[in-house]
Amino acid sequence: MTAATFSPPFTAPDKLDAALRGTGFAVLDPASAAAWAGCSIAELDALRPGWDDLPPDAYLRDGGRYRRRRHACFVVAQGGAVRQAPHRAHWQPVEYNALHGGMQRWFASIHAEFVARPVWTRLMQALARTAGALAAAQGRGNPGPWFVEAHQFRIDTTDGIGRPTPEGAHRDGVDLVAVFLVARTDIKGGETRVFEADGPHGQRFTLTEPWSLMLLDDARMIHESTPIQPTEAGGHRDTLVLTCRAGGFQGDGVAGI
Repeated sequence: MTAATFSPPFTAPDKLDAALRGTGFAVLDPASAAAWAGCSIAELDALRPGWDDLPPDAYLRDGGRYRRRRHACFVVAQGGAVRQAPHRAHWQPVEYNALHGGMQRWFASIHAEFVARPVWTRLMQALARTAGALAAAQGRGNPGPWFVEAHQFRIDTTDGIGRPTPEGAHRDGVDLVAVFLVARTDIKGGETRVFEADGPHGQRFTLTEPWSLMLLDDARMIHESTPIQPTEAGGHRDTLVLTCRAGGFQGDGVAGI
């Protein structure tokens, strides 16, 4: 029996801010995501080879070997200027990540030539603009600068199954989360699920088109992706996850970070 696949509830670009305010999340199709970032699909596609040399994630506490990743941090000033922060550990409190919280996870840095592309700067600026609009709508003003952590992920199926979110349904402890599907190759599963953090409502859908984008108000929404299995040898799922936070990076002040 084949499991049902639910299409994403795509949001029109001009309704993005209203959707984040209203339901706490929005999903953009690839053309809308490119328009949101002020770039072309071709510019985004030029980033895709960067997922082919991700080193293994050495911190998986479930003993898995299915995740590869790189990590980098950026600061976006209120005027839109973007600078890369010195490389640092990724850190989350256990309240947000029960599996890996409290660990200083030093991942390999995203390649310098990758983040030097103009499209990368535009992605950072688009994320900061959206975070600022959401903060203003919620009466918090625009509390920039914004502190952005970028994660390249490849979840593979070498061992038969891959888990995009081994920590389960979670929040990230930030203001805004952006999840781009970069590639979905020879797999089944990988359903996205979003739920109200303080309510009963949620939705489930599967991102299938490269550069589809989900944006989440992290204070209001919990999210997860279901495990993937291969339909052919080498099946994998690539994503770019950007988290945006006011006030500093998570872990600021933690010894060793």
